[in-house]
Amino acid sequence: MIRVIYNLLWPLGLLFFLPGYLMKMFRRGGYREKFGQRLGIYGIDVRARLPRQRSTWLHAVSVGEVAVALKLASALRALEPDLHCVLTTTTTTGFALANRNAPFWIEVMYAPLDFWPIMRRAFAVIRPARILLIEAEIWPNLVAEAHARRISIALVNARLSPRSEKRFRLFRFLVAPTFRLLDLVCVQESADVDRWQQLGVERTRIRHTGSIKYDPVSRDDGEHTQKTGVFELNSSNQDQLVLFGGSTHPGEEEILAKVFLKLRQDFPSLRLFIAPRHVERVREIRAQLEALSLQVRFAGEARNHRDAKPDCVLLDTTGELQCWYGIATVVFMGKSLTAHGGQNPVEPIAAGKPVIFGPHMENFGALAQTLVAKNGAIQVLDVEELECAAKKLLRDNEVRRLLVQSAEGVLKQHRGATAHTAQLIVALS
Repeated sequence: MIRVIYNLLWPLGLLFFLPGYLMKMFRRGGYREKFGQRLGIYGIDVRARLPRQRSTWLHAVSVGEVAVALKLASALRALEPDLHCVLTTTTTTGFALANRNAPFWIEVMYAPLDFWPIMRRAFAVIRPARILLIEAEIWPNLVAEAHARRISIALVNARLSPRSEKRFRLFRFLVAPTFRLLDLVCVQESADVDRWQQLGVERTRIRHTGSIKYDPVSRDDGEHTQKTGVFELNSSNQDQLVLFGGSTHPGEEEILAKVFLKLRQDFPSLRLFIAPRHVERVREIRAQLEALSLQVRFAGEARNHRDAKPDCVLLDTTGELQCWYGIATVVFMGKSLTAHGGQNPVEPIAAGKPVIFGPHMENFGALAQTLVAKNGAIQVLDVEELECAAKKLLRDNEVRRLLVQSAEGVLKQHRGATAHTAQLIVALS
C-alpha cells in the first residue's frame, strides 16, 4: 500500500523539485547527455554492448560512491573472472569519472528515476543478476522490483549520517518495509549494526565489513602528478611547500586564500592549490581570489605554462584529485568550515599527507572522531585555529610525519573491507 501511495505522489514530487533540478542542470551542464537513460530509454548501442548473460548492477550517486563501486567491482572480478557489470550514477561528475576509469567489462549509464514504469523498463534492459547499492541509495521501486523478480539486492559500505538516521526513525513506518527487503547490508562500523536493525533490517542480514572507502591503498607519493611537469614541483623537497584545499565549498576558498597570505609571510615559498568540490565554480573562485591580489591559474593553463609560478592553482578537472594530493605539504578538507558534512579525508592520508578539517565532519563522523582521538588529524573550529594548525605543520616535518603515521594506523582497521564485502556478495548469489 505504501508503495502505491509513493508512486501516486511521485509525479507531484517531481513537479515540486523540477525547478531546482532544471537550475542544477543548467548550472552544471552535461545533464542533456544521455538524458533518456534517466527515463529508462536506452539507445541501440547500449543495448548491443550489454552482454547476453545477466549483469551485476552497481548504483552509485557521485564521485565518491563511484570510486567505491569501481574498487568493489575489481574485487568481484577477481573472484568471478567472467563478471560483467552495469554501473549507474546520478551526477554528471560521477558519470564522467566512471566513464574515464571503468574497464571494458563495465557499462556506465545514468541511473533511472525511481518511478515504477521507468524502473521496469530499466530492469528489462539491464537484466541484473544482483544489485549492489553503494552507501545510501535505497530507492523503494528499485528495491521492490528486485525483490519481485527474486534478484538479490545488497547495500554495501552502508552509510547512515545522524541526519539521515533521524529522518529514517521519524518515518520508520514508511522506510522499514523497503529496508526489510534488503538481502545484505554491509556496514562500516560495528556500532552501525544495531542502528540498521532498529530501522527494520533483519539482524542476520547485517555484516560489519569495515569501509571500502577507507580500505588502505598503495601510496602514490605524487609520482603521477610530477610526471605532468606542472611547475616541476617535487613533493620530497621540503623547501617547496604547498597548502592544499581538497573538495572545497563556497566560502572556504577565500578563507584558505587569506590564511595563505598570512602564512606566506613566514614561508615565502608556499603555494596554494585548491580543488573545489564542484568544478563549475572555478571561474567564480578565480575572480574571488584575484580580488585578493593573488595570481591564479587553472591547472589546465599551468600545463601549457610550466615556467609560470602563480600564487594559486585551481584544479579545473574532475576525478584527478587523488593524483594531485602527492604534491601537498598540508591538506585542508573542504565542506567542514562553511558547510556541514565534510569531505573524505582518506585520499590525502593514503597519499601520506597530514590532514586538517573543520568542525563539520558529519558524513565521516566516526572516522573523524577516531582520527582526532588517535592524533591522526587536526580538527579546527575557526579560521584562526586553521592558520595556527597549518603553521605548525608547515614548520615541522616530524610533526607531519607522526600525524600521518597515526592516521595510517587508524585506516588499517579497515584493511580487507573490499575483499570481505566481495566474498559476502558472491556467497549471497
